[in-house]
Amino acid sequence: MTKMLVGNVNEIDIKGSRKLLVGNTEIALFRLTTGEVLAIENKCPHKGGALSEGMVCGSRVHCPLHDWRVDLHSGNVLTPDTGHVKTYEVEIDPESGSIYLTI
Repeated sequence: MTKMLVGNVNEIDIKGSRKLLVGNTEIALFRLTTGEVLAIENKCPHKGGALSEGMVCGSRVHCPLHDWRVDLHSGNVLTPDTGHVKTYEVEIDPESGSIYLTI
């Protein structure tokens, strides 16, 4: 596993997202109203919609294509739909606000 610096919390609006490419995988970082930053693969398991373009509600993101809801903590798609999105460990340096992603 590799830990990499991917940005700063100040670069992501509350309830906003930022996407980045790591190898061939696009990852979406989301900043919740709590200030927590979570990372998931930026691809809905239904039709491949870019989750970074979806609306964040609490700790869930709604896919912009067909409104599938994905839990940002677990990566699980919420019922009545089913599926899973890969999640990634995120650490934030409390002093600098630097975001580190573990791949």
